Parts: sequence; structure tokens; C-alpha cells
Amino acid sequence: MVRGDVEWGSIAELVRSAVERYGDTEAVVEGRTRITYAELGARVERSAAACVASGVGPGDRVALWAPNSLDWIVAALGAVSAGAVLVPLNTRFKGGEAADVLRRSGARLLFVTGTFLGTSYVAALRRAVAEGARLPDLEQVVVLSGDAPAGHRTWKDFLAGGDAVDPARVRGRARAVSGASPSDIVFTSGTTGRPKGVVITHAQTLRAYEVWSDLAGLRRGDRYLIVNPFFHTFGYKAGVIACLMRGATMIPQPVFDADTALANIAAERVSVLPGPPTLHQSLLDHPALGAHDLSALRLVVTGAAVVPLRLVERLRRELGVETVLTAYGLSEAGGIVTMCRRGDDPAVVASTSGRAIPGTEVRVEAPPGEPGEVLVRGFHVMGGYYEDAAATAEVLTPDGWLRTGDVGVLDAAGRLRITDRIKDMFIVGGFNAYPAEIEQVLGLHPDVADVAVVGVADARLGEVGKAFVVRRRGAVLTGDDLMAWARREMANYKVPRAVEFLADLPRNASGKVVKGRLRHRPH
Repeated sequence: MVRGDVEWGSIAELVRSAVERYGDTEAVVEGRTRITYAELGARVERSAAACVASGVGPGDRVALWAPNSLDWIVAALGAVSAGAVLVPLNTRFKGGEAADVLRRSGARLLFVTGTFLGTSYVAALRRAVAEGARLPDLEQVVVLSGDAPAGHRTWKDFLAGGDAVDPARVRGRARAVSGASPSDIVFTSGTTGRPKGVVITHAQTLRAYEVWSDLAGLRRGDRYLIVNPFFHTFGYKAGVIACLMRGATMIPQPVFDADTALANIAAERVSVLPGPPTLHQSLLDHPALGAHDLSALRLVVTGAAVVPLRLVERLRRELGVETVLTAYGLSEAGGIVTMCRRGDDPAVVASTSGRAIPGTEVRVEAPPGEPGEVLVRGFHVMGGYYEDAAATAEVLTPDGWLRTGDVGVLDAAGRLRITDRIKDMFIVGGFNAYPAEIEQVLGLHPDVADVAVVGVADARLGEVGKAFVVRRRGAVLTGDDLMAWARREMANYKVPRAVEFLADLPRNASGKVVKGRLRHRPH
């Protein structure tokens, strides 16, 4: 793609361009560590050299299982600069969930954090393997810390391995990556609960997030607190990639905590803070809000759930945020489909997800003003799911339309309002939770005969899961027992927050659970 006189054929070229244009600008702030774009470029090149030295070839999958950090940025950009395809793993995954994505993607190399939120990811993965998970393609595990168990490498050792590689070879590898090459595979679940890998190219990523940066008004000198997880498109692409494009400073925060966020916003003069509505609500309601200077904050982009008009108005009135925008996207469309425009009325921002981004068509399979399935066609729609032609055929029409599975209404101005989800997916504090996947795991409990999960409203997280369970005959399983068991088996955001026991689940004539009846039961 071309922006002005700068051509970005790949993310590797974007990194090089950012070094040339913003070399002295602060690129990343992490605690006491502060590096410029020139220094970031040098670190990325060293990471790419280490990938080459480790035998990573063009098209090989490299997985990354770690929270937001400078090392995540360097590892990811280094891998794609070496021609690899990045496979980000959700930091809330348990060992078995991570092993499944590693196996299905055929990842050869895994970058993994040390202990995070009290959990050793290496130990979790080893337990999964001991319990039968197979990882035939995984050759190396690099631990992003100072220590690594036997059989694994430290980040420092991994980087040192690339020092003997000729820089010309590394740069040649980066130049060989074309815009049509896959840049990443983001695994997402569908109604079957089986993970599916969304394949997106370099060119799709660059064009989409140049558009995002334009519509959001991101600019050089912005200081961007990136709380959205890097394993998610919103964190990596609307965060890291967008900052590289505009010369904004990245301030990664590993996990959302209101006290830490407020301190960061004040101390670092943060001007940009995207995130789910719950994030911004928690800041506005924080008892210590008045003790922090948030006057530099000027841009908020939100979405992923219903956005109350009062929240938009409070951000503008109480924090003086000049631009509050909402957007809608999904992994299969590179994370972005529609977006509000700067200057839109607060009521429009709160009640819609804006209009289609340039180069994109959106239609609803229903008469004007009526709800129907949302279909999308455009440059950013995936070519397909990784090695899953059947699943691809279910969502991509022969003429290029993506069936999103979401229900929405288009108004006369082309603004989209999402009203429901065909796929029953619900959103827990910004994380997508898929009932079929949760049901599949809960069904493994020895005392569960039948189970259905729906999303219910929650004041703090927006939505949470509620499980309707039929016990096996003679079982005395309690809701607390099942939730405690579930916390050991799945990411916390997937764990139902309530359990109701029923004699039978309501089913229609074809045997399918009628979830509408479950949703409308008194909670």
C-alpha cells in the first residue's frame, strides 16, 4: 500500500520506515525502560536474526503466549520480519487450550512468558503434554525471562544465537516478504466450539490499520496506553501497528488495573486510550480519579459491547476527551468493519458502530431498518480459515461476502447497529466467550448429563456466562463445585458466574436447545 511517498509492502518494511521517519521519537515505555524507534528497529532486527539462526523459514508459524510487553513487541515483529506467520495465544488459556492451538497451527517455535498472574505457562503446557496433548511440530520454546527450565531457551540466549547471522541476510529475508504473504493467524471459536484460525495478510493488515489510524485521528506525538491484549487484533494491530504508522509512543500494560492505568495516564501524559466500555467506566467511577491529572487524554475508541450514551457524555464532560468513537469488527474481517467518524453526535456514537470503513461494503439480509444477518465484503476479509475449507465455505460466499453471524440494523445513513448474535457469542469484559466451547468442557464433568450456556447482563463486565445444567442421576453436584472445577479447565472469562440446575433443557422438535427460553428465565 502507499501512504504519501512511503510504500509498505509488509510489516517488516513498516518497521524500517518507522525507524527512518521517527528514529529519535520515543517508541516504547515500559517501567524505567524507554527506547526510541531507532532502538526498537535494532531490537527487532536482532530478533529477526535470531529467528533465522533458529531455522525459522518463510511461512513457518511462530506462536507467542505472553502478556503485553516490550519483549512481546520485539518477538512478534522479529518473527514476521523473518517471514514467519505470527500465532498469538490468549493469555487466559489453560495448558490444554494453548496446546490445541499450537498443534492445529503447526507452530515450530513458541515464545512464552515466565510466570504471569501466578501461573507458569511452561508448567501448564508440560502438564497438557503429560496428559496426552501432542505437539509434533513444536521444535523450540523460548522463555521471555531470565530463567528457563531444561530443554527450553531463555530470551537472552535466543537473541545471542542470531548475532552471528549476516545482517544482509536478515534484511534480504525481510525484503522477500510480500504484501500477499500471511502475517498472522488468529484463532477464534465458532458455534461448534472448534478453534478456527483466521489468516490475514501483511497488505490487509497495513491497509486496514492505516484506515483505522486516519479515522481515529492518531498522530505523531500521541502517547498510547495499550491495555487491550496484544493477542487480540485490537491490541496488536490498532495498537502496535497503528503506532508504527504514526510515530506514536506505545505504553503497554500487561493486565488492566484501574489504579495502574490512572497512574500511567497521569505520569506518561497518555493521550490515546482505546478499550472496552467497562475499562473507561471503571476509570470514571474510581474514587481516586480526581487525584490524577488526565488532561492529556484526547482520544478514546471503544466497542465490543453496548456503549451507554452517559459514558460517552461523561468521557467528554468529566475528562475533556475531545474524540470518542465506537467501532465494530471481527477477526475474520481483520478486526475492523465499521467505525464512527470524528464529529459524530454522542447519540450516534453510543447507539451505532458507525459506517463502513473505506473500501468495505456492509449489507444486512433484511428489508431496510429491519434486523438481519450482517454481511461484509472488502479488502480486509480473510481468504479463509487455516487448513479448514469446510468452515471457510460456511462463512464466505462465492462472490466474496463474509457471513458474520451477527444480527444488525442499517439506518438510512449506512450506520450499523448490532442487535444480537446468531452465534450466541457473548462478551465478558471485552473478551469473546463462545457458549459451544464452554459447554463442550463443562460436559466433561462426570456429574453433568446436559448443559447449555448463555450470556446474561452483568454490571461490571457487561455480560457473563450462566450455565443451565442437568445433573446425572444420583449426583449432588453444586453450582460452586462446578464453577471451581471449570476454573481449573478453562480461561477465567469463560467460566460461568452462575449455575442453575434443571430437570431437562428446553429443546425444539429437531432436538436443539431453545436458548431464547433460557435467556428469558428470571435471573
